[in-house]
Amino acid sequence: MIIGISDESHSHSLRKGTSEAPDRIRKISRTRDVYVENNKESLAYTNSGKAQSKIFDLGNISRENIPLVYERITYDGKVPITIGGDHSLTASIIQGLGNKRGPISLVYFDAHPDFLSSTRNFYGSVVYDCLPYIDPKSSVMIGIRSPELEEIENIQKYGITVFSPADIQYYGFKQVIEDILSKIGKNIYVSFDMDCIDPAFAPGVSVPVPMGLNPITASILLKSITQDGILGMDMMEVCPKFDIQDNTSHLASRMICELLSSVKVKPKLPNF
Repeated sequence: MIIGISDESHSHSLRKGTSEAPDRIRKISRTRDVYVENNKESLAYTNSGKAQSKIFDLGNISRENIPLVYERITYDGKVPITIGGDHSLTASIIQGLGNKRGPISLVYFDAHPDFLSSTRNFYGSVVYDCLPYIDPKSSVMIGIRSPELEEIENIQKYGITVFSPADIQYYGFKQVIEDILSKIGKNIYVSFDMDCIDPAFAPGVSVPVPMGLNPITASILLKSITQDGILGMDMMEVCPKFDIQDNTSHLASRMICELLSSVKVKPKLPNF
């Protein structure tokens, strides 16, 4: 289930415009990834050789409606795929899911740890704001390459495992995948900030950082981590105003399609 949240009210970035991302990603996906044959529409095939046709788009919701919407989705056994918006939205989503599923293994794709604790409730404190609902020991950060000292201290304090782009290049993604899968638990939530991708491939983000992941590596990691099922995923921080020929929006759409072609759905929760 696709959900858009057109909100960037908790962003401090000098680049504005992530609130435009949900509608832009949908538009570019429909323009570039939908084919019409015999008057029937279908999505493009993915790298797995599978097409993804059973997708329901709920449309856009407000930040305030996150708890109600995600509680209902969780009980219905659906996998919410959220398009933001600034990254602070993830904390509200995690809170809603964590209250129903128990401690979550957070897989956090980002150039930044977003682990500040001196300032709260904004796009730079996401992971710290999520701490009551996640299991830090079974959570991982991927693509990190621009941490602040306070964030490094919090990573060490809470024991979250970090894989930088240099780690993945040096050890190889097969070894990194094995390490990640041995670390994470069963209740997996994936948060994907598009700035984890190198700006050569994804220039349209709010805080670009050089020397990031390439799209193929990120896609393989994403699919390997999610193949046995996830609670949900979000795609954050696409900034269309700073994109080049909508390449970042298109890449975000393709990353979502790659995931949907292989992910399993968690079982529906019983009613009490």
